[in-house]
Amino acid sequence: MPGNLSFETLKELVKSGEVDTVIAALPDMQGRLMGKRFHAVHFVESAWEETHCCNYLLATDLEMFTVEGYKATSWQSGYGDYVMQPDLTTLRLVPWLEGTAMVLCDVLDHHTHEQIPHSPRAVLKKQIARLKELGFEAMTATELEFFIFEKSFDEVRKSGFRDLEPISGYNEDYHILQTTKEESIMRPLRNHLYAAGIPIENSKGEAEAGQEELNIRYGAALDCADNHTIAKHAAKEIAWQQGRAVSFLPKWHHDRVGSSSHVHQSLWQDGSNAFYDPNGELGMSELMRNYMAGLIKYAPDYTYFLAPYINSYKRFQKGTFAPTKTVWSVDNRTAGFRLCGDGTKAIRVECRIGGSDLNPYLAVAAQLAAGIKGIEEKMELAPATSGDVYEAQKADEIPQTLRAAMVTLDKSDMLRAAFGDAVVDHYVRAAEWEQEEFDRVVTDYEIARGFERA
Repeated sequence: MPGNLSFETLKELVKSGEVDTVIAALPDMQGRLMGKRFHAVHFVESAWEETHCCNYLLATDLEMFTVEGYKATSWQSGYGDYVMQPDLTTLRLVPWLEGTAMVLCDVLDHHTHEQIPHSPRAVLKKQIARLKELGFEAMTATELEFFIFEKSFDEVRKSGFRDLEPISGYNEDYHILQTTKEESIMRPLRNHLYAAGIPIENSKGEAEAGQEELNIRYGAALDCADNHTIAKHAAKEIAWQQGRAVSFLPKWHHDRVGSSSHVHQSLWQDGSNAFYDPNGELGMSELMRNYMAGLIKYAPDYTYFLAPYINSYKRFQKGTFAPTKTVWSVDNRTAGFRLCGDGTKAIRVECRIGGSDLNPYLAVAAQLAAGIKGIEEKMELAPATSGDVYEAQKADEIPQTLRAAMVTLDKSDMLRAAFGDAVVDHYVRAAEWEQEEFDRVVTDYEIARGFERA
């Protein structure tokens, strides 16, 4: 479900003084919330219709640096305004912040009021509309994995991000004792998000010290992406309130397991799972087989949207539950795509490629585009791969570097047709910049390895 607060109820809460602040935020290219805090009286009087922001918010990197080379905006064009239009269906209270409500915004052109095509919400909405024309609705769920650290964000930053210590001492996968030690963060995270209208199912320990996983009930694709973004933001804020740091970096240490964000997906029609056919092999409908064939064929094309940074690719290592091959298997966590719920009405496909740093709007949109292509061309699904997929010799590889993923994105006719050339070019430039920035940096590894011995 979307937000759980009506505009009329918000006005009543503002009048009574229970709400004095409204956060109006847009998801940026990195999947973060950017925006403004309004005095609640001003928001309900006028700002609920629209407000403005600098258009550089969809043309920066993680450091908020104004990157050159984007066609959408630049120093030459003067970095003008976008319109932020609140989507009032996303309005909700923010229980972990006193007297605060939140609304997510769509990003519009200042002059035409058309949606900005490369805005992450707009990218996903376009694919949802394409599916609707075919008579389907995408239902998705994302898993959020992250690490909790002993020190606060400020302490970690001031230390130069050295000597990082997770909050617990050993692998806590499903471990109740270890995760009890983290309940000062996880309990308010679950409860506050649920109170904010986000249908939390559970949290659990993951397969490393200090690693948690948060699971949200599946829902319509746009709601899923909104929920993921707000939950990720909330995890950071609630950890900060407790004097801790959490990190969604996919691979924070070479000897530690990485963090993923698996994406579960199915298509529904008339309230039923269209992927399910009781007479089909493993309960799979022909529609599901076509969709999965497209997902797998075009996985290299959209890997950038699942792994958008240099660090993202450090996670793809055999024997770590992170996939390295673009094949599917039945309930097998070594494959890039796992068939879940086979033979039941809950049948779905889980894409295991994505890391914890993905932008959910872009990641889901790219997969829907690939699945739609599979449906349109009635692609034939190859047989499932069994056993240890890491050792599968004939299976295609996931791109192993950001540079490789950038090339496949740039050359993707499928994504250019689905997203538009301007959108693909925008995100190719984002990938280029990440690579350029990394290429110019001398790392600690290089110095330690070659300072004396080179």
